[in-house]
Amino acid sequence: MPGYSQQDEAMAVKLITYFPMNTDVRTFHGSILMFDANTGIPKTVGYNGWGVNHDYEDGSSIGCGYQVPVSPPNSTTLAILGAGVQARSHFHALTQVRTFSQMRLWNWRRESADILAAEIGGTVCDTVEEAVRDADVIVTVTLSHTPVLKKAWVKLGAHINAVGACRADRQELESDLMRHSVVYADSYEGGYKESGDIILSKVEIYAELGEVILGKKEAHIDKTTVFKSLGLGIQDVVSAKLVMDKIEEQTA
Repeated sequence: MPGYSQQDEAMAVKLITYFPMNTDVRTFHGSILMFDANTGIPKTVGYNGWGVNHDYEDGSSIGCGYQVPVSPPNSTTLAILGAGVQARSHFHALTQVRTFSQMRLWNWRRESADILAAEIGGTVCDTVEEAVRDADVIVTVTLSHTPVLKKAWVKLGAHINAVGACRADRQELESDLMRHSVVYADSYEGGYKESGDIILSKVEIYAELGEVILGKKEAHIDKTTVFKSLGLGIQDVVSAKLVMDKIEEQTA
């Protein structure tokens, strides 16, 4: 996933490996390589928490500034489906912008959910329905190829961050739920080409997230909303540049 920002004089590429059968180590491994935008010389390598000369930002945790701009500000209950790296990074990001009094977790491997619950103080649920019932914000970060979240379990006005199922033939959210939600995406192009949740449900994307942030499209917090997250190369570039600038300030 390469990207270049002329304005920021930043150039980088993110590399991802995906091994879904991993159990003792994460299934995704992300590396980010930054280059000098004027000379092409490599400047920074980041990989899984260990960097070169501490110049590092893990590809799996970059960029979470605007996670829930379309969720009600009084959200109190968070449900996370999945218990991997993405579950952790979303928890830490979302709790920066919302205050949750309840956090419920579900994962297909109960032991992984137990470990995460011990880390963040959440409650592990036996079923998806139990985890999401009456939740204000729901995060789906599973490896499922078929829907795990149903419309009947989601309360009106909930916000869903749909992060898994990042291929055209996979779904985490059932089609009926998608069709009864206001759908936002990183980009129209990515959503219509890469997201099975969007493609298989045959729904229209109401807005790109950037349009909401800039005030060009309304944030329908009174309705059930879905943000289908696929990621953009430029987000990685700019986020990595921010980290690198911070490191350079600290070492100057």
